[in-house]
Amino acid sequence: MGFRQRLRLVLMIRALVCTMLPLMSCVNVRGLQHNYGEALSKSILFFEGQRSGKLPPTQRMTWRKDSALQDLYLLPPHTTTTVFPFLPKVDLVGGYYDAGDNVKFNFPMAYSTTMLAWSVIEFGKFMGADLKHALDAIRWGSDYFLKATSIPGIVFAQVGDPYADHSCWQRPEDMDTPRTAYAVSRDHPASELSAEIAAALAASSIVFRKYHLAYASRLLRRAIMVFDFADKYRGSYNDSLGPWVCPFYCDFSGYQDELVWGAAWLLKATKRPYYLDYIDQNIHNLTNFAEFGWDSKDAGINVLLSKLLINNTSSDSKPFIFNAEKFVCAVLPESPSVSVKYSPGGLLFKPGGSNLQHTTAISFLFLVYAGYLKKTNTEIDCGGNVFASPTRLRQIARGQVDYILGSNPLNMSYMVGYGAKYPERIHHRASSLPSMDEYPPHVGCKEGSFYFESQNPNPNLLTGAVVGGPYLNDSYADHRADFVHSEPTTYINAPLVGVFAYFKSHSP
Repeated sequence: MGFRQRLRLVLMIRALVCTMLPLMSCVNVRGLQHNYGEALSKSILFFEGQRSGKLPPTQRMTWRKDSALQDLYLLPPHTTTTVFPFLPKVDLVGGYYDAGDNVKFNFPMAYSTTMLAWSVIEFGKFMGADLKHALDAIRWGSDYFLKATSIPGIVFAQVGDPYADHSCWQRPEDMDTPRTAYAVSRDHPASELSAEIAAALAASSIVFRKYHLAYASRLLRRAIMVFDFADKYRGSYNDSLGPWVCPFYCDFSGYQDELVWGAAWLLKATKRPYYLDYIDQNIHNLTNFAEFGWDSKDAGINVLLSKLLINNTSSDSKPFIFNAEKFVCAVLPESPSVSVKYSPGGLLFKPGGSNLQHTTAISFLFLVYAGYLKKTNTEIDCGGNVFASPTRLRQIARGQVDYILGSNPLNMSYMVGYGAKYPERIHHRASSLPSMDEYPPHVGCKEGSFYFESQNPNPNLLTGAVVGGPYLNDSYADHRADFVHSEPTTYINAPLVGVFAYFKSHSP
């Protein structure tokens, strides 16, 4: 019997035990009791460490300071668009750095904002005092995207020269690399970028209806405008801005999924039949039912629409339910159609770097879909006498986040600042260099290399940051240079906010 067959047998036996014993006996096989409330607080705090721009008086991660205050543009941005005879002053101060560098990549930033908003929409009622901080995290993104889409017919895609930035190891407060702004237009479009920003604005508008109706209305109006732009002027930003966005955040799945994703969020935000008709007309373009993340939105679309159309008596929801269930069965370890890998310690793995981005996104979708299954009093038939109940989906999600928090062969948390043992040498410029408080003088482009190469722990704790995660064999080296495993990103953390909120109020 080969390794994969043995692993599947072990997972099937474990799954069978999980259905026969109390939930706690399967959740945490190493006996650790996790504080999901603490993990929630820290997962949101991380976003304060990623802020770009003028920091507010309420900033809690105080070793970070103001940065990129000159992201202001009076001249046409560096882009492959036509030269405009007049371009108003554009203020692009704000937003988030995506990971351990100092570039603002708007495509993954928009996805992160969408997922923060979805976390609050689904699980905000469980967040308690952390809800305020979650709202602040969303607004830091949505305010920036209002700026990035302030000129009709123009959408800003990125701020910062990624090649110059990646050749330096500098604090964001010290940056002296080019803060080039890249934009797309009617002639050189980026439907995936624009539609994802529309999704982020629409999802954020739903969140803020309870708290700031005028702001929510502004977000929704802009979301509609940006989505119309994305749909009318179709094309990929790989073609318009490929030399600058690739290889960092190339779009590998095409832009059709983002168009449907954007329409789905506008359907949820407006209830307009137009968007449901649009989805029906374009859903055939989606082929990656088991993928979800900053690049591919297919599984997220199916889960979102299955729940959104729960009371629809027509056949509109059937294709989404069918594909959502195929997605679940492709992940469920005991399913005969499982297509993902699991480490010996039980961590879900998919191809590509920064693996925990897949783990956190899928865990979030499992929790959301579990809620749908419970409301409809159904379970999923995966074949081979394997059925997925709401309880089973929640068990899978809990097992994954427990692994992240330390229930793994290394007894190591992959969230910085959580637990007794966690990554100390993360691939993150601001965290690894002395703070401005500790060392006020300017640190030049190459002067930071000493800190990059140092074997010492990072001097600044980026609390709540979840790194890329371990290798498939459950090992972890904790090397700053090993960015695939040691670099945190906003899109790893964003889905976790909702997952931790749910488990905070639903502990075994």
